[in-house]
Amino acid sequence: MISDLQKPIDSGYGQKTEPNEILNGIDLNGKTVIVTGGYSGIGLETTRALKKAGGRVIVPAKRVDVAINQLDGIVDKKDIAEMDLGDLNSVQKFVDSFNEQNITLDILINNAGIMACPETRINEIWESQFAVNQIGHFLLTNGLMDSMKKSEDSRLVSLSSSAHSISGIIWDDIHFKSNPYDKWVAYGQSKTASSLLAIEFNRRMKDHGGKGFAVHPGGIITPLQRHLQNEEMVAFGWTNEDGSLSDFAQKHFKTPTQGASTSLWCATSSMLNEIDGVFCENCNVAERKANLDESMLRYFGVADWAIDTDEASKLWDKTEAMLSQ
Repeated sequence: MISDLQKPIDSGYGQKTEPNEILNGIDLNGKTVIVTGGYSGIGLETTRALKKAGGRVIVPAKRVDVAINQLDGIVDKKDIAEMDLGDLNSVQKFVDSFNEQNITLDILINNAGIMACPETRINEIWESQFAVNQIGHFLLTNGLMDSMKKSEDSRLVSLSSSAHSISGIIWDDIHFKSNPYDKWVAYGQSKTASSLLAIEFNRRMKDHGGKGFAVHPGGIITPLQRHLQNEEMVAFGWTNEDGSLSDFAQKHFKTPTQGASTSLWCATSSMLNEIDGVFCENCNVAERKANLDESMLRYFGVADWAIDTDEASKLWDKTEAMLSQ
């Protein structure tokens, strides 16, 4: 089932909206936020903006030394904790440590992720993009839900991508055991999963005041593209032969600060007090792809398979089963 709420509203914001516009008048004093990957790219800008608004921001980091350096003067060192989404023991250790402190968690932003990387396996079984982008974040989110129930209006923001349109969940071969590995199909599937995680979280937390939002942050050149050669980005129309941004990218891509804005809007905006369980982009609720002009289907809008409540429930159960193996 697709939510009737999955349709744009008059937010007053757009593609190039900056964080200071979103957080104007927002006071996060007394609020606790966790931002995965909150020390690089749009994650860093998300952390910076939330701290400026008065929130306590905790950043679990795979590379703690890098995080400490990048967040110097922004986040207290004590609020940077070790966590590797590809190591479930590491994720569980972070969850246990947080929960033991009996802290109310108001906002969880699942920002970290990997993209289009060479084929690797985690636990010799799981395809790494699905494992990091979905399984690791699932374990984190599920483990923190009791702490979020202590908040009157907790919010989960799960970062998806326009690449979700490449693939829904490949139910009979999620980890590419039977079919040849395709890095973009694998990435697309993992970003569909990121969206479905927010949709099912929303259903499970509704009676506790919690809301879940999936976010396409927009096209942004960040360290996420570390595995891509310029030739590949030229083929996508993102860059020119000399590595400079193409005319398309200059028009439609965002700066890292602008890329943080939709996450911040979903995490804090009162416009969403009566809206939940939706996919958002450009600081607005996204249009379903079926309603868009074909020329922009690859870059904007949301495919039904990423917001279907039945798919979301099925994936939640499937991921739990993977963790119990």
